[in-house]
Amino acid sequence: MPITPLPPEMIRDWLAQLQGHISPAEHRVLEHLLTRKPIARDLHLGGPGASTLGGRMADRVASFGGSWSFIAIFTAVLLLWVAGNAMLAARAFDPYPFIFLNLILSMLAAFQAPIIMMSQNRQAAKDRMAAAHDYEINLKAEIEIMALHEKMDQMRSQQLEGLIARQQAHIDRLTGLLLAAVPSAPQPDRATPGAGGGP
Repeated sequence: MPITPLPPEMIRDWLAQLQGHISPAEHRVLEHLLTRKPIARDLHLGGPGASTLGGRMADRVASFGGSWSFIAIFTAVLLLWVAGNAMLAARAFDPYPFIFLNLILSMLAAFQAPIIMMSQNRQAAKDRMAAAHDYEINLKAEIEIMALHEKMDQMRSQQLEGLIARQQAHIDRLTGLLLAAVPSAPQPDRATPGAGGGP
């Protein structure tokens, strides 16, 4: 007896039991289950997470701004600025207390903070998309495992039914062989007079 595939209604019931309703992500999982298509995809290749030029620039600025290279270069520039203006003394273009340097640092911080926040927002969006994608993959894997359990149970019950049928056939054959091998005992003649102990 062939194993019948799982009906779509059973898959929908499993999905409905998860949260009481089927979300758009679960609909996608259901479609991939019914069409037997893989759901895993590379999130870096286009799609809704595709980055714009501004987003890529924000990522590069944030990546460079949070590196030891930036700290080393920035420290060297500050030391050169302070040392140069200190050595020039009266001819310095930014004498102590380095007001122009403070202005440049304030402007740099004013631009750098929103750029880093843009990059963090993009990273958070990527993380949310990756988490949703992981949920879909895990949900599909869970339903596939449940389907495998159903099929294994179905196979086991079919094997047990076949085994019981074969055992019953063997028992019937053995019973037939025993009946053929043992001669039937003679039955007492009930019509014989005196069989009951009478005269």
